[in-house]
Amino acid sequence: MSSQKYASLRYTALRLGLLVACFALVWVLCYAHVIPLGAGDSNLVWMVLLALILSAPLSWVLLRKQRDAMSVQIVERVDRAKARLDASAGQEDGAQNGA
Repeated sequence: MSSQKYASLRYTALRLGLLVACFALVWVLCYAHVIPLGAGDSNLVWMVLLALILSAPLSWVLLRKQRDAMSVQIVERVDRAKARLDASAGQEDGAQNGA
């Protein structure tokens, strides 16, 4: 359980790190003139969009374990919340029936 305790935070940090790495790669490739620079003042927007486009499929493949762990963590939290709601509803029904 402790390995899954921070699964969402770990996935988010790794996803952000992958985006930063892709941005750095795009930046290097733009200024080495391997890929074209954006038109006018759009260069930064172009590089961010290209980094997003590159990082999305990479994260889908490279972060599968972390995404699955995060999914398990979320399902467990939802199940606990449902159980608490059901228990609360049961207590309210019991109190109404007894009154």
